[in-house]
Amino acid sequence: MTEEKAKAYWRENISTILKLLAVWFIVSYGAGIIFINQLNTIEISGVKLGFWFAQQGAIYVFVILIFIYVRMMNKLDEKYDVHE
Repeated sequence: MTEEKAKAYWRENISTILKLLAVWFIVSYGAGIIFINQLNTIEISGVKLGFWFAQQGAIYVFVILIFIYVRMMNKLDEKYDVHE
């Protein structure tokens, strides 16, 4: 791999990571702290939605984002021909 391709690969990798971290931040900070009062007006099975996001939702979203990251990185590896 040439140095130019390596830099482009790394740039796309960092871009992907920043996008996924932004989603996680919005879900964990936004839903769990900023919008908790609005979300607490909604109840699902007797649990307030804002409380659920603060306690469990952000963790579930983080785990889902890990799987999305793996999928995106596999595509990126194939694009730059660095897959195994």
